[in-house]
Amino acid sequence: MGTKRVMLPVERVDLSTVKYEPEVIQAPHLTGFKLKLFVRTIETPLIGSFIVSLLKKKNKMVQLLQNTVIPEPPMFKPEFPPQEPETGVFVIDEDGKPEDRVEMALKFIPHDDPGSDRNGDGAPSFRYWKIRDYAHAYRSGLTTPSTVAENIISVIKEFNYDKPPTPLLISFDAEDIRKQAAASTKRFEEGYPLSILDGIFMAIKDDIDCFPHPSKGATTWMHEVRSVMKDAVSVSRLRSCGVIFIGKANMHEIGMGTTGNNPNYGTTRNPHAPERYTGGSSSGPAAIVASGLCSAALGTDAGGSVRIPSSLCGVVGLKTTYGRTDIRGSLCESGTVAIIGPIASTVEDVVLVYAAILGSSPAERINLKPSPPCLPNFSPYESVNALGSLRMGKYTAWFNDVQSTDISDKCEDVLNQLSKTHGCEIIEIVIPELQEMRTAHLVSIGSEYLSSLNPDIGDGKGLRLTYDTRTNLALFQSLTAADYVAAQCLRRRIMYHHMEIFKKVDVIVTPTTGMTAPIIPPSALKIGETDLRVSGYLMQFTIAANLLGLPAISVPVGYDKQGLPIGLQLIGHPWGEATILRLASAVEELCAQTKKKPASFYDVLKTN
Repeated sequence: MGTKRVMLPVERVDLSTVKYEPEVIQAPHLTGFKLKLFVRTIETPLIGSFIVSLLKKKNKMVQLLQNTVIPEPPMFKPEFPPQEPETGVFVIDEDGKPEDRVEMALKFIPHDDPGSDRNGDGAPSFRYWKIRDYAHAYRSGLTTPSTVAENIISVIKEFNYDKPPTPLLISFDAEDIRKQAAASTKRFEEGYPLSILDGIFMAIKDDIDCFPHPSKGATTWMHEVRSVMKDAVSVSRLRSCGVIFIGKANMHEIGMGTTGNNPNYGTTRNPHAPERYTGGSSSGPAAIVASGLCSAALGTDAGGSVRIPSSLCGVVGLKTTYGRTDIRGSLCESGTVAIIGPIASTVEDVVLVYAAILGSSPAERINLKPSPPCLPNFSPYESVNALGSLRMGKYTAWFNDVQSTDISDKCEDVLNQLSKTHGCEIIEIVIPELQEMRTAHLVSIGSEYLSSLNPDIGDGKGLRLTYDTRTNLALFQSLTAADYVAAQCLRRRIMYHHMEIFKKVDVIVTPTTGMTAPIIPPSALKIGETDLRVSGYLMQFTIAANLLGLPAISVPVGYDKQGLPIGLQLIGHPWGEATILRLASAVEELCAQTKKKPASFYDVLKTN
């Protein structure tokens, strides 16, 4: 038995006594045959329970959950205090038509020169085609959605011959893409496109319903027990805007991983370095956007699964406030840490997609009482005023705890540029109880995953999951109801700490990940891999937004010495999407000249 630990009531914690403690994860790194043997051992009665119990003790889970007196009551899902309105924004009607919201968002985005050379005036930097570039090309008759569709179909078919394989999509139907594109082309010919998103190609993560494709969650059997009869709410909203869906994107099986490793369908490769992971679990969506195949994609984010791959692939990923987007029609719709969010190559495109999909479910409007959704007014006057008064909170000891100083140095440099160029203030903050936060998130997400899987894994389907998923399930199955309640008590404490921080700052800034894209071990391709130390580095800064339901965005800021992308994360206060989107746009502008073309890139617009 461990020594009982009694926590002070949260309001009595003295921040001046808080000392940062780096995370040290005690767990084996296993691939291939060793992973298979380990899984079979931990699934064996008695000895398996002993091994899992030992790992939990080594990682202080028993101490934090069972031997600690936590004075606060549990908080089973995010509960937000009333929020002050953001400045320099305009309110969006979440009950209005998605296409109307998108057009309103477009009015407040500064004019640029659509269709211009991506390298701009001979500058050496690379620029992705934006949604407005596609719209301009369609409206000008330079190309059609059907022509772009054929380019995309051709590239996707080439993936079958790639070495190494590049499995970006799990479900793909060329004729369905042609049918959608033909309808869009006809609308342009008649002069009545549905919105700026009409004819824009998007991929949907395989845990979000997109009819008629099955939702497998990258398993080999999920579609056998769960039929897809209609689009998820977010997909339906995009479809009403004229979006063309190319299929279901690859992912880490059931979202239970941070690398994107998937022996079932193949592991998605990073477009910047094919020998490295894309990050997970939204590995396919991020790689598809980074490679230029699609302007945007939808992912889910329960522990950083939109932001991690966006950071590792050098694109933009938005995690909204919990309840801001409707997650009905996804495999994670019963959870309290997950959201559906957009991934795109630019902040502008994230804004347009977000405008289309935003809108709380009826139940969440009652439970959460969300503030009206807002978007930033990007006019120069509004942006100057809003950015000049912005306060950025930085916990330096945590910020600098990264695998390579390339990451912290690059992110620090961008913060200094924001301060110098726009007058943003950098304020030192302290975030206590980070170990407790990590543990509370692990128990929360693990319990929710297990609850959703339990009805189906008892008849042998659990043995058809990948070995690394089964490793996680063994841990989750060892958790008790008392562990879950203790985690929710910790959740309330962590929420209190963050709400106190947001009285002093507008945004919390961190690197998105503690490392850049990890190398894929060849032995991990057929059987899988478990490496919780890598997961710890990748999730180090992302989980607060999930546990507490806060909005957060990853925006690319440069590269390490190996040429691998680095992301900066901006965490906002509840319902504060407009603030982090504005700041992300300013970051993007400061870093525009450093953008590099990925090693695997496809120019599917081809207007020249």
